[in-house]
Amino acid sequence: MAMARRSASHLLSSFRPFSLLLQPHLADSPSPAAAAAAASARRAMSAASALRARDEKDVARCRESMARMRNIGISAHIDSGKTTLTERVLYYTGRIHEIHEVRGRDGVGAKMDSMDLEREKGITIQSAATYCTWKDYQINIIDTPGHVDFTIEVERALRVLDGAILVLCSVGGVQSQSITVDRQMRRYEIPRVAFINKLDRMGADPWKVLNQARSKLRHHNAAVQVPIGLEEEFEGLVDLVEMKAYKFDGSSGQNVTASDVPLNMEDLVTEKRRELIEVVSEVDDQLAEAFLNDEPITANQLKAAIRRATVAQKFIPVYMGSAFKNKGVQPLLDGVLDYLPCPLEVDNYALDQNKSEEKVLLAGTPAEPLVALAFKLEEGRFGQLTYLRIYDGIIRKGDFIYNVNTGKKIKVPRLVRMHSNEMEDIQEAYAGQIVAVFGVDCASGDTFTDGTVKYTMTSMNVPEPVMSLAVSPISKDSGGQFSKALNRFQREDPTFRVGLDAESGQTIISGMGELHLDIYVERIKREYKVDAKVGKPRVNFRETITQRAEFDYLHKKQSGGQGQYGRVCGYIEPLPSGSDGKFEFDNMIIGQAIPSNFIPAIEKGFREACNSGSLIGHPVENLRIVLTDGASHQVDSSELAFKLAAIYALRQCYTSAKPVILEPVMKVELKFPTEFQGTVTGDMNKRKGIIVGNEQEGDDTIVVCHVPLNNMFGYATAIRSVTQGKGEFTMEYLEHNVVSQDVQMQLVNSYKAAKGTE
Repeated sequence: MAMARRSASHLLSSFRPFSLLLQPHLADSPSPAAAAAAASARRAMSAASALRARDEKDVARCRESMARMRNIGISAHIDSGKTTLTERVLYYTGRIHEIHEVRGRDGVGAKMDSMDLEREKGITIQSAATYCTWKDYQINIIDTPGHVDFTIEVERALRVLDGAILVLCSVGGVQSQSITVDRQMRRYEIPRVAFINKLDRMGADPWKVLNQARSKLRHHNAAVQVPIGLEEEFEGLVDLVEMKAYKFDGSSGQNVTASDVPLNMEDLVTEKRRELIEVVSEVDDQLAEAFLNDEPITANQLKAAIRRATVAQKFIPVYMGSAFKNKGVQPLLDGVLDYLPCPLEVDNYALDQNKSEEKVLLAGTPAEPLVALAFKLEEGRFGQLTYLRIYDGIIRKGDFIYNVNTGKKIKVPRLVRMHSNEMEDIQEAYAGQIVAVFGVDCASGDTFTDGTVKYTMTSMNVPEPVMSLAVSPISKDSGGQFSKALNRFQREDPTFRVGLDAESGQTIISGMGELHLDIYVERIKREYKVDAKVGKPRVNFRETITQRAEFDYLHKKQSGGQGQYGRVCGYIEPLPSGSDGKFEFDNMIIGQAIPSNFIPAIEKGFREACNSGSLIGHPVENLRIVLTDGASHQVDSSELAFKLAAIYALRQCYTSAKPVILEPVMKVELKFPTEFQGTVTGDMNKRKGIIVGNEQEGDDTIVVCHVPLNNMFGYATAIRSVTQGKGEFTMEYLEHNVVSQDVQMQLVNSYKAAKGTE
């Protein structure tokens, strides 16, 4: 056996040199499988590098087109000419081929007022999106309502825009809603240009409006144009940057002719240009250096300085014109391109949900993972239409996207670009664009990503509703359509709330004012063919307490089998003024008098009890509840027992805490001819209004006062009758304030009487 092994090893050793001779040849010629693998690896590498190059090319192309993009909103007070201005912008950029007026005689109506109600009433109700091209730049425009009742439309439009045009009326000046809109722009840190409109009207005074913007809105601004003539003699404008005069000829002002500055205006133009340079150099170091050294400042230097200061929100350039008379719109479009930022120049922040809502600066480029915000919903003919602002990445038709708020994965069935109520199908959209998608189920304010990141965009500021109405369908058969309408409007508009009155069983709708709710009742009738019966408007009162009160309540019930047992002790007290929340619950129990698993049920009980106060059945707020002691039973204690104990405990001690009623107080701005001042202020005093401001403006008086909303019903008719139809007013929510003792008694008695008749 050993001999056999030796001979075998000898045999192998004799073959070894031959195998060594073969080794280099084996290395030179790999197996067919290895060769195929190497070839496919080379192909993959070249494909990857080609793909990378293509992606880089795509990203570079997208970045270039983002630099040539502007996302702007047009906002202002009611009747300042926002929709008329947008109509001219669309006409001059070639998006529409003829101009139609708001409430025009031809009955067509402006393009952006696509709803029948908007065309009839001559007001904008919904913000409408469109896009146009001007000098190879793409401009996405959102036209927003001016009425305070539709303030959420302005709020959500400004949330997603990079810049804005604040339109001011050259006669009305800075009005109440101008101040509100400017506050919203400031909240979302939006660079803006101002446009003083209606220079053709009697009493037009742009310099007065410019100074009002400085004093009332605290704008650091200066005119970049000077008008040639005013009122009926308004002919054109002088550009203070380029030092050229522009006139607008043709049937619709489409032919812009440039010429030298008129000789009779040279002194005024030189003075205003110097003022412009001074104001800009206060906020721009580069221009300040040139200005202090008395160097001549070129048009390009001044333009660059204005752009830097405007993008940094340190300066607001003021343009002028008359949209209705087709003058000054084209230079304003140039100003949008010259001075408002592109999406790459704006800092947008998201909250990283994986890192406990840490703030993350978004790059704003197509190369990043997708981040998009659903800022507006609309029920279209083809289902829910969701408006998206894309902050990062690319979205393509057929892609899967993730709703971060709900965790759902959704396919994008259809991607469109909006032009008022018309739409154009597109295959993809990238960072910076505003688009709409169909068939995506979500709520207003939801964030979408491609699944690789878990970011949410910061939410919008949604004001609380101030007025309620009871509505019910006249025909019982139309209940389904009625519910469908209310559900749809609630999804579309965060300020529109629907609730059920627990006592009367009526459906209650709440909103921002009479007009807001009237429009929705009218829309239910028109769009869903449901006639609704409307109750008397109800004011959203609140209740609160004024002093500390102790509670010690034992809830004990025995009815065979397991009973109910729960005892809660503690005190309630008013929250200090300026507190963030409206309800606080503190558990101060030391030890295990009440097992910790029952504490959430106690808090739930107190919260539930706060939904309806004992005075007039309205919610209780500004309340702190402190739990100090209690008792439980090993067998009979349950979550329900402690929840009921909490509800009865609050009711028991509520009257000893001296409760009061709070009512919504509105800030009302009245404008009327001075001759009616005595009658109007007398009427305001009757309505328990407190006058806080009074100023003269030509032949008109402007009065600002704080009035309880409960006393403002039907005021639109009252002011017209006392001023022979010449007075007007605007109203916005200010705060909830304590009512007087006599009003409280009256409200409590009428609540008890209504309860007694039921």
